Amino acid sequence: MKTSDLTHFLTQFLQPAKFSDYCPNGLQVEGRAETHKIVTGVTASMALLEAAKAAKADAILVHHGYFWRGENATITGIKQRRIKFLLENNINLYAYHLPLDAHPAIGNNVMLGKVLGYEIAGYLDDKNMLPFATLSAPVSLNDVVENIANKTNRAPQVIGDLNKPIKTIAWCTGAAQQYIDQAIEKNIDVFISGEISEQTVHAARESGTSYIAAGHHVTERYGICALGEVLAQKFGIEHAFIDIDNPV
Repeated sequence: MKTSDLTHFLTQFLQPAKFSDYCPNGLQVEGRAETHKIVTGVTASMALLEAAKAAKADAILVHHGYFWRGENATITGIKQRRIKFLLENNINLYAYHLPLDAHPAIGNNVMLGKVLGYEIAGYLDDKNMLPFATLSAPVSLNDVVENIANKTNRAPQVIGDLNKPIKTIAWCTGAAQQYIDQAIEKNIDVFISGEISEQTVHAARESGTSYIAAGHHVTERYGICALGEVLAQKFGIEHAFIDIDNPV
């Protein structure tokens, strides 16, 4: 398909104009005019770029792209090498950050809930960034931890009594540990995110709302892969998700 048509569809599907984000969403580096194969991944690292080239991709679609607010604007060092690689190989780079987190059908938060088997009962915020689930019967915090480890193939970090009964679960993928405050306000039993900060530990210990850091990279694998599958099914183009391992 024409790359311009792909860009138009992604804009209509993800609605980036609705978000005040930390980076530009959409086509960040322009490559060839026709797209037949897309590679998706979490972050546009050099390892992903090289893997996409080896896979003969025309476009790379990621959650974490380039040109973040507050970063050095000069194209030097790592940034220069990445952008040079894309331009020399004529590969398009698309990045969608908050629009992918919040998408109601294939967003990171929705997809993490599906992977873990938690049906969304509602949201703790007005931007659909903090879904929560109410379990039909209580389970222990240890059961929640084991479920996450089994479904994501990664052992999470846990703050809380593993024997504590859990009935309500809220989550937000990536570096969303600060949203534990909203979970505490709503008396949620456990809040799940990707990363953890020093102060998060104290908030969890003192509030009674347990905290699970399941991994920034791990929790954000599922939305970008689902988006690639949408494109493959709708337009008949080839899609491959490439997971560049990241322990964080």
